[in-house]
Amino acid sequence: MIDLKGKVAVVFGLANKRSIAWGIAQKLAEAGATLAICYQSERLQRDADALAAELPAAKTYQCDVSSDAEIDSLFIKLKDDYGKLNILVHAVAFAPPDEIKSDFLFTSREGFRIAHDVSVYSLIAVSRAAVPLMTEGGSIITLTYYGSTKVFPNYNVMGLAKASLEACVRYLAASLGSKNIRVNAISAGPIKTLAARGIGDFTKILDAVTERAPLHRNVDQLEVGNTALFLASDLASGITGETTFVDCGYNITGL
Repeated sequence: MIDLKGKVAVVFGLANKRSIAWGIAQKLAEAGATLAICYQSERLQRDADALAAELPAAKTYQCDVSSDAEIDSLFIKLKDDYGKLNILVHAVAFAPPDEIKSDFLFTSREGFRIAHDVSVYSLIAVSRAAVPLMTEGGSIITLTYYGSTKVFPNYNVMGLAKASLEACVRYLAASLGSKNIRVNAISAGPIKTLAARGIGDFTKILDAVTERAPLHRNVDQLEVGNTALFLASDLASGITGETTFVDCGYNITGL
């Protein structure tokens, strides 16, 4: 059994009970970690507070990761409240809805910028802020998707952002390895999250996985949470810069 007692984890991207971030937070808390749950805006505070109440001693914090000022303010609070940080979970991604729905050829310059700022640069920004608190070393985990390497309908600019995110993981791993901070990505299979609602024909993707994946089903949030728990623990002490698939094997299939 993995024991994270005495470890402090900050989780970005919690929206509701369907969030992958929630599955990860549950598993980290079950292992004994102290959780700091971050939500984007006041609109999401009620849901975040309600979920945090289900976890022992968890606290909630507002942080829009597209704002350097909010990131700086958050990590000052985390230092005051905990003094250290061991685990960071980055479960954040966004692109303007029109950029997802439209033909990829018509991706706008601003839509491209927003998708990469929120979905990719934010990992660099929060990692940089976290490093001074990771005095004992640490584990940074982000979430990607198979659309980074294969074309999926109605994924468009997010596919590019995820490809960039995976490269970001490798470069951050190289940058932070000397500080004993590991950086990894989990490539989760499709899950019915709030973000997934914006992808047209999402049900077809779910059905394709059920049909073609070796396990003939889709994953759930807690299965992703189990992998994050492993990557956050000392059992994964030799793993960094990697993308781990949790998709019932769908990525290995051809036809």
